[in-house]
Amino acid sequence: MQGKLVKTLVSALTTLAVFLLFINIFFYLNQAGMIFFPLKNIESTPKDWGLSFESLRLPLKDNTTVSAWYIPQAEANKTVLFFHGNGGNISHRASSVSVFHQLKLNVLIIDYPGYGESDGRPSEQGLYQSADAAWKYLINDKKFKAENIIIFGRSLGGAVAVDLASRVKAGAVILESTFSSVKDMAGVIFPILSHLIYLRYSFDSVAKINKVTVPLLMIHSPDDEIIPFNLGNKLFTAATGEKQFLQIKGGHNDGFIKSISSYTTTLNRFIKSL
Repeated sequence: MQGKLVKTLVSALTTLAVFLLFINIFFYLNQAGMIFFPLKNIESTPKDWGLSFESLRLPLKDNTTVSAWYIPQAEANKTVLFFHGNGGNISHRASSVSVFHQLKLNVLIIDYPGYGESDGRPSEQGLYQSADAAWKYLINDKKFKAENIIIFGRSLGGAVAVDLASRVKAGAVILESTFSSVKDMAGVIFPILSHLIYLRYSFDSVAKINKVTVPLLMIHSPDDEIIPFNLGNKLFTAATGEKQFLQIKGGHNDGFIKSISSYTTTLNRFIKSL
């Protein structure tokens, strides 16, 4: 009787181990496709939006390059370094770029590896290296002062912005509709499985935000259907420097448009206070 019980237990544990191995292999191979949704086709350029621009190729450490647009504003004395979310490419950010242009700011917006006309494939380190390349371009090529650069990140771009801002001292940081970490996001999407699978990516902003010492503006909507409001709030709570929070209305991708009045007013006030 005891031997039969042991065999049953061993069989159950073996089945569980095989199951865990299978789901970990599956999620390991598919995690990139769950996080990154790049599009290669450039649908429009700032010229189509009525804006002049410079098309750039920024070099990375592995001898590949990423695509970027520098969009000057004649009256600007500050520049926004723009990190977009996990889908599409820079050609899909006309509305956001136009807001910053109207606020009299230069904009440098980049595509990550695998996005748009950039080389390679997306990865966490590839996104961080792209941010480094963009920062170096503004500092070394454009000769801009660090205190006149505002780092902006929306959605996944918020994690890129936090990582960069934790390592350089810009003038300010603006984070919109972003999250605390991939682990926290996984806990929302896969409440049980998230404790059983190996996560290839961390994007652990909550562990880095205390190193951001410049003024911070966080923007998020309780109606966000993709990134829960409480994860944005968790990141904001963990920030230890000068900070303010703007609560907007609307979904993940259209919240800033539906709240455009309070959105632009707050951005303008925040930027002028720097």
